[in-house]
Amino acid sequence: MRNQFLVILLCLVSSICVQGQSLTTLPSGGNKKATVSEQVGLTDITIQYSRPAVKGREGKIWGALVYEGFGDLGFGNSKGAPWRAGANENTTISFSNPVKIEGQPIPAGTYGFFIAYYPNECILIFSKNHNSWGSYYYNEAEDALRVKVTPQSLDKSVEWLQYAFTNQSESAAAITLSWEKLSISFRVETDYVNDQLNMFRQELRTEKGFAWQGWEQAAQWCLQHNTNLEQALLWSDSATGKSFGGDQQFATWNTKSQILEKLGKSNEAAQAIQKGLPFAGMNDMHQYARTLIQQKKTKEAVAAFKANFKKFPGTYTTLMGMARAASAEGDYKASLKYAQQALPLVTEINTRNSMLGIIEKLKAGKDIN
Repeated sequence: MRNQFLVILLCLVSSICVQGQSLTTLPSGGNKKATVSEQVGLTDITIQYSRPAVKGREGKIWGALVYEGFGDLGFGNSKGAPWRAGANENTTISFSNPVKIEGQPIPAGTYGFFIAYYPNECILIFSKNHNSWGSYYYNEAEDALRVKVTPQSLDKSVEWLQYAFTNQSESAAAITLSWEKLSISFRVETDYVNDQLNMFRQELRTEKGFAWQGWEQAAQWCLQHNTNLEQALLWSDSATGKSFGGDQQFATWNTKSQILEKLGKSNEAAQAIQKGLPFAGMNDMHQYARTLIQQKKTKEAVAAFKANFKKFPGTYTTLMGMARAASAEGDYKASLKYAQQALPLVTEINTRNSMLGIIEKLKAGKDIN
């Protein structure tokens, strides 16, 4: 009797569990779930949303289905709710670092994204509450930021609502919502330089700081972006230190020399590059000499080209170095001779065509630098 009771109880529990399980179907209303994410600068930006379709409702989306301004949706505790900027659950947007939206700062984090639509101006709302369903529980007191933008008409209808990253640069991008024949776009700017410097500071305290390459990379980045040069010099000191072999690398001394030059310490810059020259390879020396040409340091450039030719005679690179050295000194006849010797060593078609152009310039008595 007891065993029969246990069997009946087990069947009952199993039946309840089976009845409580939902099968997998499309989201409510057929609205597609979507995620779009990109890295802007060093900031990861992720938008999660559901994509409603027009479904033959052209002309009945904006100002109708998407109501104007703030409305009472008849559910929840909000009597003035903006549009949820999508369908179903909250549309959310996340920033891994602090950013500026339309020039206004907002901290890193995840936000509920809402839009109060008006034909001539939309209010974009970033709410600290990103967990509620839709905008039924929207509370203005939870706003982290509001900005205003102008909606734009589209020539071609977009069937499924979509978000996309557009007009991107190294440190900024526009995020554009497009649906039916309207787009709403806002600009996001990251503090790329500060984010990168903070990343360097963090990573150089890890195992990445136990090799000269990390210190060199950080110093070189600052040099290229002409920023944080005093800190870059300290990083360059570590890169050229003896602990990890960076003192025997041309790249580290070259970077340090250029940083010192930018800081107005020309004598120290000259001393630094002299320490690095014994470790320069053929291409290193060639590029160094070309940099001197650009800096109008003709005497030093010619000396570097000649030293490179002596160490690596008869190569395309050093022959062209001698051609540039002679051209810098105004001896186009000698420059032409070296260029013509270098020409047979070229097989790549674009480089060969470039060489032919250089030879024609020299024949016309023109400087090739």
